[in-house]
Amino acid sequence: MQAYISLIAITGALAAGAVSPGPSFILVARNAVSLSRQHGFATALGMGSGAFLFSVIALLGLHTLFSAVPLAFWLLKILGGVYLLFLAAKIFRSARRPLQALASNKTARISLWRAYIFGLFTQLSNPKTAIVFAGVFSALLPQNIPGYFFAVIPLATFCIDAGWYSIVALILSSEKPRNAYLRCKTIVDSTAGGVMGLLGLKLIFSNK
Repeated sequence: MQAYISLIAITGALAAGAVSPGPSFILVARNAVSLSRQHGFATALGMGSGAFLFSVIALLGLHTLFSAVPLAFWLLKILGGVYLLFLAAKIFRSARRPLQALASNKTARISLWRAYIFGLFTQLSNPKTAIVFAGVFSALLPQNIPGYFFAVIPLATFCIDAGWYSIVALILSSEKPRNAYLRCKTIVDSTAGGVMGLLGLKLIFSNK
């Protein structure tokens, strides 16, 4: 019974973390609105895959690693911040370009696989997500971890993140949000790029 309670508590805590706004939400929303619903779903699957990997690593002792080697967390912060700045620059560059021009430019097309990879790397670029996973697991895992946890928890975290961001993609790729985006593309993209850039800078320069 204790193991089941622990499992429910972990999935609940991770679900609460998944729905909080951040770089992942911005990327899924933008891809769903500006590209297509399928691109939004592909990005959502990338987010789910990143959560899956984080849960596996956390189960194997991510918290112990960061405590023993603080440099590992610092390097992850720097790399994650640089990646978010890279995404911000890409969004800024396309902000003033009409969506039709982007769609007709072969070099600007993004495959579903590339959208998936962007989602995966965006999820993995956030060390705060790693800390959340490590903290939640450290606090809520039972002392004797059942073997099935190593399969059930990663699968559950994948379903939570991929499911939530798929809902985001489904809602924001519908006609009304898309038309609103087309009317305000420059403002929306510039804002999204600015927020993404600020998140990247905060990640690089924050002390914790």
